[in-house]
Amino acid sequence: MVFPLLRRMLEKDILTNAHWVSLNSMGPEKIEADNITLDHVRLGKKRMGGYGQAKETMWKTLHGIQKKRKTVELFFWQDEFIDYTHYNRLCSELVMKLDKENDFDLFYIHDFQQLPMAHMLHTFKPKVFRWHIPFDESLVPKMWRQPLASYFDAYDVVIVSCKKYLESLKKFGYTGEARYIFPYIDQDIYKKPSRSELDEFNHKFGIQEDDRIALVVARLDPMKGQDRTIRGFAKVAKNFPNVKLVVAGNGSFSGKLGIGLSKAERWLSQLRELVKAQGVEDRVIFTGYLTHKELQAAYERCELTILPSVLEGFGLVVIESWLYKKPTIVSSMAGVAELINHGENGLLFDPNNPDDLAHNLSAVLSDQNLASALGKNGYKASRQCSLERGMKSEAQVMLDLVGSMVAKRRVRR
Repeated sequence: MVFPLLRRMLEKDILTNAHWVSLNSMGPEKIEADNITLDHVRLGKKRMGGYGQAKETMWKTLHGIQKKRKTVELFFWQDEFIDYTHYNRLCSELVMKLDKENDFDLFYIHDFQQLPMAHMLHTFKPKVFRWHIPFDESLVPKMWRQPLASYFDAYDVVIVSCKKYLESLKKFGYTGEARYIFPYIDQDIYKKPSRSELDEFNHKFGIQEDDRIALVVARLDPMKGQDRTIRGFAKVAKNFPNVKLVVAGNGSFSGKLGIGLSKAERWLSQLRELVKAQGVEDRVIFTGYLTHKELQAAYERCELTILPSVLEGFGLVVIESWLYKKPTIVSSMAGVAELINHGENGLLFDPNNPDDLAHNLSAVLSDQNLASALGKNGYKASRQCSLERGMKSEAQVMLDLVGSMVAKRRVRR
């Protein structure tokens, strides 16, 4: 979301320049392109490991899957949290240094990894925070509530991804300015693949001409619910002998940074065992990482898409599949579920109920009129997550904070 947003705001003269501060211990110190400057923060190996473990604890807890209660309750007194705080301190020091050089108008902080930064930025300039993952106040441990509330309160505006999370943030006790803006993508980059690109995709993954494809696109992680899809698919596989399930995606970016958190290989092994146990070994294809061209081919080639996440901040893959007018079956626990009118532009299901998914799969696979209507209506709904719409909403937040008298903005991500 960030890079397309900055680029489009610069094109529209909403911004004059932008600095984007990001963690990358292996990249160059600075990269400049088209008035966007990417400044990298570096962590040593030891600090990186501690920061990564802290991030993982927070992510698991806020997704409701952290099992070690003592680890959770004592989180803010652990060495790993010190490393997490150290990383945020490095980011804040770099941002303040850049502010002296550029005199920014506004600071925009993205996601829980940088939540403490507003406390560390010694300036009265406006600070915006965007929370990308789910926010369910019932999942926040008692001993976390006061520190999290303090962090949120340091921002001028907090943005979440859907209405449900906005309501939950208020139940949590946050009384400051809060808004929801649906995540968005640059829809112009999703093109119809050529015949040769489709042929290459089919050949690479052993897809035959008469195969019907159900597609899941997600990072390989238990929270993404690929196992739910396999169980639901296995229940209907015999009734649709030429349908195959294609599972696209690999590990997280964190694993590639050397944080050592990638669960992808272990999860893939478990999924392969599940496929074997369900008796659908010849019907499930794991693609691993797909290039953008291959992803376009996957969307074009499939007959339907599934978002099976156990809990999901939003789910932009639904929007991507809608751009190809594909019917989609969506977990009711995903933020994007708010855009689904069941039976009109998509189908909703309980990710903990394989029978529910199986029923929806059968409905789409056996009724071409339903499938076509879902795809066409989904395509219309996709405009709600266009870059243009998102940019206007984001720009309005900035203008409200900075003041309408300033014609052009300088912003730091």
